[in-house]
Amino acid sequence: MILDVTIEDERWRELEPLAQRALIEVLDYCGLKSDLCEISLLGCNDERIAVLNAEFREKLKPTNVLSWPAEDLSPDQPGGIPMLPEPDFTGEIALGDIAISYDTCAREAIAAGKSMEDHVTHLIIHGTLHLLGYDHIRDLDATLMERIEIEILGKLGIDNPYNV
Repeated sequence: MILDVTIEDERWRELEPLAQRALIEVLDYCGLKSDLCEISLLGCNDERIAVLNAEFREKLKPTNVLSWPAEDLSPDQPGGIPMLPEPDFTGEIALGDIAISYDTCAREAIAAGKSMEDHVTHLIIHGTLHLLGYDHIRDLDATLMERIEIEILGKLGIDNPYNV
């Protein structure tokens, strides 16, 4: 897997190994060869992600994770399985970009009583599924995406994050 990590906030010391572990599981789940896939990951803070959130989503606040898919793979029907991405002329599959904010992740992990590692792993899985065409706007899509997240997290020994 080609994982291009940019660290803008030094608190993200463990981001790359967490991301690699999570990404391999997501790609394996989706039937993609991880050595062919390319993802860019930005580890930033609330200030930076708020700028990105305002620019791309017109939301004037920080968020935990943002994703920019390289192509729209989303299904036409609610609850449908997205199309699989195709390799380009080099044989690689560019999936897109993810940004994740340390500040928001840390606050959410504390509020939920979860480890930062588990919460960040969940958010990287979540962001990667967005790159692969999954979403949670429509109810059937949200149900599918959450079920997949729970299954992948379970394989990593992480509890269901939706059990509150």
